[in-house]
Amino acid sequence: MRLLEVIDSILLTLYLLWPHPRPIAIRLFPSAALMIALIHLLVEKYRWQMIPIYILTGLLTLASLEKMAVPTDWSSPASYMMAFLLALSIALPILLPVPIIPTSSGKYKVGSTSYEMIDVTRKEIYSGKDEPRRFMVQIWYPADVKSTDKSSPWITKADVYMSAISTFIELPGFFLDHLKLVKTPAYEDAAIVNADETFPVILFSHGWNGFYAQNTGQAIELASRGYVVISIQHTYGAVTTVFPDDTIAPNNPEALPTNPEDPDYEIVARKLVNQWAGDMSFVLDQFQRLNSEGDSIFFQKLNLERIGVYGHSTGAGAAIQFCATDSRCKAVLGMDPFMRPVSAEVIRSGVSKPCFFMFSELWAEDQKSRNNILFHEFRANAINNKGVIEISNTKHFDFSDVPLLSPIASLLGLKGSLKGKRVIKIVNSYLLDFFEMTLHDKPSVLFGRAFSDFLEVKVLQ
Repeated sequence: MRLLEVIDSILLTLYLLWPHPRPIAIRLFPSAALMIALIHLLVEKYRWQMIPIYILTGLLTLASLEKMAVPTDWSSPASYMMAFLLALSIALPILLPVPIIPTSSGKYKVGSTSYEMIDVTRKEIYSGKDEPRRFMVQIWYPADVKSTDKSSPWITKADVYMSAISTFIELPGFFLDHLKLVKTPAYEDAAIVNADETFPVILFSHGWNGFYAQNTGQAIELASRGYVVISIQHTYGAVTTVFPDDTIAPNNPEALPTNPEDPDYEIVARKLVNQWAGDMSFVLDQFQRLNSEGDSIFFQKLNLERIGVYGHSTGAGAAIQFCATDSRCKAVLGMDPFMRPVSAEVIRSGVSKPCFFMFSELWAEDQKSRNNILFHEFRANAINNKGVIEISNTKHFDFSDVPLLSPIASLLGLKGSLKGKRVIKIVNSYLLDFFEMTLHDKPSVLFGRAFSDFLEVKVLQ
C-alpha cells in the first residue's frame, strides 16, 4: 500500500479498536481519515482496490460525527464487526498493490525515451493493409538526471495496454487498471551521461502477446551498469501496440497458430520470427545513424562494436535467429527460448557467438516437448555455449516483471512459487554477469563457479 493509503487505514483501525468510551479526539479519526482519502485521490490517485476503504471511511465519518453530539458511542461488538470488514478491505490493496520497480544497483542513474520506427523497405504482413512495417521501441540509458526531470511511467497509454493484458490472462478488463500508476526509477527524456566513454547496446525482444515494458526492471538494472537497452515492441505479435498518434494495433492471433499440432505451425511461426529479427536489424541501422547525428541524444555515445541481444519466449527465438544471421550481434541470452519459430538452418548450425540460456522449471521439465527437442538439437551445435540453467519453482512469466505485480501472483497462476524478490535476484545476477563477461570482457564469478551460487539453480546437461 502507498503512504496515504496506509495512514487512512491506520486511522480507521485505531478508531474501531479504541476501548469505549472513546475520547472526542479519537472520534475525529474517521474525519481525519476522510481528509487523508481526499488528499490521496488528488496525489496518489484513485485505484479500484481502495473502493471498500473509501466506502468505510465515508460511513464511519458520518456515524462518528452523528455521535459527537450525544454521549453514546458505537457498541464494542459493532466496532469489532466494522474492524473485521476493514481488515478485509485493507487486504485487497495489499494483495494487489501498485508495484514498485526496484531501484537499480549500478553507478548510473537511468533515463528513458521512446521512438516510433517505420521501415519503408519492409511491408507489414499482419495488418491486412498496404503499408510499411511500423513499430515502437523503448530505450533505457545511463543519464545525467536534473531535479526537474520526471519519473518515467512503467507503461505509456497504460489504459489500452492493461485492458488488453487483462483480457489475455482472462481477468476482468479493469483488473490491472492500477498499473497505470506505476512509476519507475528512470527519468523521461533525461540527458545521457556526459562522459567520454561509449556504452554497449543490448536489444530486448518480448514474447508472443508480450509488450516492450514487460522486463523494465531488468532494463533499468542493465542501464545503471553502463548499457543502452532497447526494447522492441513487435507490432501485431505484442498484446497490443499504441502509436504516438493514438493508432492502436492489436495482437493478430493468426500470426501464430493456436494449435501446436498444426502441420504448418513451424512455417507460420518462422515467418513471424523473421519479421521480429528484421525489426532488430532495422533498430540497429537506425541507432547507427543516431550515433552519428549531432542533434541526437545518443551522438557518439553508442559502442556499436559491442551489441548483445536477449529475449523471452518467442522473443528469445527471435534473438537466436537474429544473432545467427546478423554479424553485429556479439552475444545472445534466451529466457525460456521458444525454438519452433527458429529456422531449420539455425537449429542445424547453432550460433558461433557466446550464448546462455535460462529455463523456468515449468518449461525445462517438459523434456519431451517439441520445443525442448529442438532446443537440445540447437544447443549441440552452439559452439560457444556458456551454459544452460533451470530455476526451481518458477514458471514462464517469472522472467518478466510479473513477480513484482502481486504477492499472490503465484496463486493466480502468473508465476511459480519461488518468491518474487528471489527470482529477480537470480535472473538479474545471470543477466548482468553474462553481458559483463561478453560485452565488457570482465571475469564472471557466477560463470566461473559453474552456477553454484544459488541453491535454486540446476545446471542442465
